[in-house]
Amino acid sequence: MTRKTIGLAGTGVIGSGWAVRALARGYGVVAWDPADGAEARLREAIDRAWPSAADLGLFPGADPGRVSWAGSPEEVAASVDWVQESAPEREDLKRSLLRRLDAAAPPRTVIASSSSGLLPTRLAEGCAHPERLLIGHPFNPVYLLPLVEVVAGEATSPDAVAAALEHYDDLVMHLLVVRTEVEGYLSDRLQEALWREALHLVHDRVATTGELDDAVVYGPGLRWAAMGTNLTFHLAGGDGGIRHMLRQFGPALKLPWTHMEAPELSEELIEAMASGCEAQAAGRSIAELEKLRDGCLISVMRALRPSGVGAGRLMAEREARILAAGATAQPWAPGTAPPAPLELYSSVVAPAWVDYNGHMTEAAFLTVFGWASDRLFRYLGIDEGYRAGGHSFYTVETHINHLGEAALGERLRVTTQVLGSDAKRLHIFHSMYRGDSEELLCAAEQMLLHVDTGAGHSAPVLPGPAAAAAAVAAAHAKLPLPTLRGRRMEIPTPAPPVQPAAAP
Repeated sequence: MTRKTIGLAGTGVIGSGWAVRALARGYGVVAWDPADGAEARLREAIDRAWPSAADLGLFPGADPGRVSWAGSPEEVAASVDWVQESAPEREDLKRSLLRRLDAAAPPRTVIASSSSGLLPTRLAEGCAHPERLLIGHPFNPVYLLPLVEVVAGEATSPDAVAAALEHYDDLVMHLLVVRTEVEGYLSDRLQEALWREALHLVHDRVATTGELDDAVVYGPGLRWAAMGTNLTFHLAGGDGGIRHMLRQFGPALKLPWTHMEAPELSEELIEAMASGCEAQAAGRSIAELEKLRDGCLISVMRALRPSGVGAGRLMAEREARILAAGATAQPWAPGTAPPAPLELYSSVVAPAWVDYNGHMTEAAFLTVFGWASDRLFRYLGIDEGYRAGGHSFYTVETHINHLGEAALGERLRVTTQVLGSDAKRLHIFHSMYRGDSEELLCAAEQMLLHVDTGAGHSAPVLPGPAAAAAAVAAAHAKLPLPTLRGRRMEIPTPAPPVQPAAAP
């Protein structure tokens, strides 16, 4: 895997979020911020967010400690592969900082601003190389939310845009290219409209902040997570779709339901907003609310994962990329000798894997063995393309033996032995060890059946993976059989006592 170094100029909420996203990808970070105590706050923010990043999934090499602190923005720009500016949203401040970064960075280094609404053409004024400056606007928390808006300025080169799309895709983000340079871009303009209306409703004493948030959380917010606004309204028109919906409800757009201009931000309105939000917080700190938010976001993304919709699609893609990036062996090639046993998967015990005792749950052990099986499949040549063709292995039987406990943050190492294979079946044995030691924590014996997913019944393995499975089985036949193979669970029935022989 290519080891990149990401430069950060500005380490507030957004900058620290970029740091966590880059570190979770397995990259190093060089950061700078002029504020007193900024380095300590950045490291604290990384530590706070790291459990959530781990829950989302860490790439090989991910390390929250791979942060270097620079003494100036010039030092950042001169020593990294990518520069992300995340200074406060003030045009004069950003323009000055971008000039300094531009003067120090190698000519081919792209410089992206995290601005949430400023025009890149104006930000690039005075830069010697405006062709490499653009907007890369993320959403908080950056380490979880995948959307990034890419906005080019008048001088931005196509090469810089292409590099940005490649960079943000590498961070497993959803790329939204804003084709027209417009203030506020796309997402923030939509958010701003809703936000202004919320301010009016509080200002007019129509609703509290809590009531307005409920109006989103329990209704449209759930729909937006999967379909957004327009496709949701398309469904509202029934069989007639959006055309029928607009013809039926279009006249309501003429009614004075909403305000486009924001109300005056009087002290009274600010106090009403603040007191409402503080009441909703109910004494919980910002750190506590961040943890709650992160857990909820991951749960929503996981719920969307099986459908392949929205952020769920990117979660599945992230998992696949993590597995590919962490592969310790290339897929089997004809004529090569497979390792015996295979050692294809390792991981760190994630926060979502532990119970109230701080130990890894039964379900998590199966999760690890599932990922180990996935690595085996990829070694055999069974990947996304193979599955898209309508074939896959299904697990039909599992025997698991728990021998030890695993705690949060511990590294786990899994070896895999193929005990046998035929035209439709694969018999495997996974052994899970603590770190690099030979301490066996858990073992799983599994029988897998190859299935034609379109027809819904078993089918022969296709030639390439079949040859790979046979080669691995032959190589592994020389290994001693695992002592836990073929075990069964039972409580033996005590034998009846032997009756003494009767006296003659």
